[in-house]
Amino acid sequence: MAKRDKQAIGQRFLQAFREAGAAEVAPDILLPAGTLLDLYGEDIRARAYTSTDPLRGEVMLRPDFTVPVVQMHMAGGAEPARYCYLGEVFRKQDPGEERPAHPRDNEYLQVGFELFAHDPQADAEVFALFHKLMAPYGLRAVTGDMGLVMDAVRALPLSQARCDALLHHVWRPGRFGRLLARFARPVTPRDFAEIAAPWAGMRSEAEMERRMARLKADEDAASLDPVWIARLERMFAISAPMPGALAELSHLADEWPDLAPAVGRVGERARMLSDGGIAPETILFDASHGHRTMEYYDGFTFSFVAEGRAGWPPVATGGRYDALTAVLGRGGRAIPAVGGIIRPGLVAELEVS
Repeated sequence: MAKRDKQAIGQRFLQAFREAGAAEVAPDILLPAGTLLDLYGEDIRARAYTSTDPLRGEVMLRPDFTVPVVQMHMAGGAEPARYCYLGEVFRKQDPGEERPAHPRDNEYLQVGFELFAHDPQADAEVFALFHKLMAPYGLRAVTGDMGLVMDAVRALPLSQARCDALLHHVWRPGRFGRLLARFARPVTPRDFAEIAAPWAGMRSEAEMERRMARLKADEDAASLDPVWIARLERMFAISAPMPGALAELSHLADEWPDLAPAVGRVGERARMLSDGGIAPETILFDASHGHRTMEYYDGFTFSFVAEGRAGWPPVATGGRYDALTAVLGRGGRAIPAVGGIIRPGLVAELEVS
């Protein structure tokens, strides 16, 4: 598929986003690495192209659009605000634990839409826009809610340090599962020997001392009762058309009341979609959706999947990322935000098949 054909499809979606009230923006391709490393830690190096500039320091080829768009908006944008964009993103395909679950191009087009607004209808507005644009392609619409997952983690009878560790890895199911299994076992005491040798290594002595203090404090933590892991597994296993999924979630919330507010949010979103003409029974709700596939989303998540296309990533993805705006805003100021992207290259393949 020629790049100009993908660009033409991207321009078509970009025009649809403009008609939905979005202002077009063009974030830089070369971004300061510091912000991305602060957000994602060293894991981002496994999927981003990095280099060093003699004046700017470490830089990365743009791995996505959301972070630079949020930075631009939080630097002085009014609200409500809608933005759209079209351009390449760059992802390394290094092997290893952090490799994406699906093969991806090292460079591919994204066309996207972002909405910043204190509006309870925002999730439904963005999803309805993508639902309309994806309707001609016969894709499977899947939704989830990372707020539900995070509320479940916060409700576990764990120390704050253990809870924070799980939340840090909530988008990495492999690490998340290993941590959970470790917390269910008795802690093996560690012996940190006192030595007089000079400190050496990439981490500072103060960082390692804080790490050792956390490990020592964790020795007194009680093991997590397996009943809690069973409840989490039961929640993650819920995958059904939205009405059926809501019924299962409601039954789970009867014995796990901390989940009731999040389940209520899922139900209210289903009502909004129905009011907007989208039948909830045609939408799959997968409780592990964002947990498996998306990083930094902390609320509603969605994707549009081409069934029967083995190895394909979703054709479109999106969701809510309120916490990201607080991290990137001045003085921790947050603005509710939700958005999504479409991959024109995959749409191009669907149109010729």
